[in-house]
Amino acid sequence: MTHESLSIFHMISNAGPVVKLVLLTLLFFSITSWTIIILKFRTIRRAHKESLLFVDSFWQARNLSEAYGIAKELSFSSIGKVFKTAYSELKKLSSTGMGESHVPTNGAGLDNIRRTLRRATAQEVTRLMQLTPFLATAGSTAPFIGLFGTVWGIMNSFQGIAYKGTANLAVVAPGIAEALIATAVGLVVAIPSVIAYNYFSQRIRIIEVELNNFSADFLNIVERDILQKGNGK
Repeated sequence: MTHESLSIFHMISNAGPVVKLVLLTLLFFSITSWTIIILKFRTIRRAHKESLLFVDSFWQARNLSEAYGIAKELSFSSIGKVFKTAYSELKKLSSTGMGESHVPTNGAGLDNIRRTLRRATAQEVTRLMQLTPFLATAGSTAPFIGLFGTVWGIMNSFQGIAYKGTANLAVVAPGIAEALIATAVGLVVAIPSVIAYNYFSQRIRIIEVELNNFSADFLNIVERDILQKGNGK
């Protein structure tokens, strides 16, 4: 048994077809998972960064129209997207005579804006959560896929032992090592996927809290400054 025969690449190339299929499946999981991790990390980081910029600009803006222009520039801002949707609803109500100072604070206009904010928040959270369930799937299934490859490889090793009629280390070691590679690869795929999924879930929950807080503040502004005073923000 040479050192070359126990190298990883040599063991993979000499693995059985089922083990190779398992490794290819895990390779697909790994490539897809890392693609999602990179994309979601950039998307969520930019969404959070631009949301902070928008909130600061929103409270410094002279009126809602100016804030709307800022939101259009910060296209990745989650809070900016929710604000644009709510502002558009407010403008629709204004055009029908139900907005601005024409709507009582407990009227249908305020309820429409509240529903719009809830719907826009849910849509934004759903958008941010897209693709992340695959990470959870990869994290939970990859070890079992790898374990399947290991069990299959060990079965083949025992069949080889029975065929050769000997169970010395030189005969057993290569087959067992080939089989264990599948489990190792499964863990390599699963661990970063689980870590990334938990991280993204936490970040999205933070963004959702920020969206809900902004929605409450926006409703207070609409109720206090627009619906009662009719003089803008």
